[in-house]
Amino acid sequence: MKVIPTLNIEQFEEEASLSEFYSNHLDTHLTKNKNIIHKPHRHDFFLCVIFKKGSGVHEIDFDSYPITNGSVFFLKPGQTHSWTFDNSPEGYIFFHTQEFYSLFFSNKSLAQFPFYYSYKNPPNLILKVTELKKAISLFKEINTEFYQKLSYQKQKIANLVNLLYIDLSRSYAPSEPSIIISSNYISTLETLEQAIEEFFKTQKSVAFYASHLHITTKHLNRITKTTLNKTPTELITERILLEAKRLMVHTDNTLNKISEILGYTDYAYFSRLFKQKTGITPLQFKKRY
Repeated sequence: MKVIPTLNIEQFEEEASLSEFYSNHLDTHLTKNKNIIHKPHRHDFFLCVIFKKGSGVHEIDFDSYPITNGSVFFLKPGQTHSWTFDNSPEGYIFFHTQEFYSLFFSNKSLAQFPFYYSYKNPPNLILKVTELKKAISLFKEINTEFYQKLSYQKQKIANLVNLLYIDLSRSYAPSEPSIIISSNYISTLETLEQAIEEFFKTQKSVAFYASHLHITTKHLNRITKTTLNKTPTELITERILLEAKRLMVHTDNTLNKISEILGYTDYAYFSRLFKQKTGITPLQFKKRY
């Protein structure tokens, strides 16, 4: 059975000075790791990449996003992605663990930033020329600091990353301040997504997740509608379908077996659900890939 590889930071740079952080020029990174990055894979860390120049397609969890000058992408742990380039891109890339950020900002969470607070938020943005110049400057400073290995290295990198995330958040939703909802709603949404990640194969009811979070189903619905404009049922179903797609493309399991893995003993029901939500049958999707 094929397994989607999960990559960690140490695989990319053995001589890296920080075990929980990595940075590089994008073209250098792509050249050094060409055997692993063009195939679908996952990470166990947060990833941020900026394209100063370049074109192509970035596929993230079966959605395709164009790569262009000024593109920035954000990935959370567990997401599957792969790259296809039309030419050699230029830019910067860095990774870090949750622990790296939390060590220096113990009273803050990465979920405060709109591109990280939910898997349902778009994982990309395209910067304007003036925004791109400022962002490239910060990416460059982060990369320089990573390789200089000076005193207070971790502290400076963490603060530069935090500053960059603040600037990118402003570009991400400049006219939508409401996207950064109350901290209580964001925290609950983050806990909900963690619970769905843990239980989606066996638990499909909204009541279960509301009970798990110690809130009412009505309040849970209010939170997901306010933050994502989706119902809890939609979030559960979307996670199930994403896993179904991953299993169809990256494993040799039969469609019946995949249905069983996802908690559906009746394949006909699972197939109808899949077609209702995606417009095609599981078999059609599998053949497409």
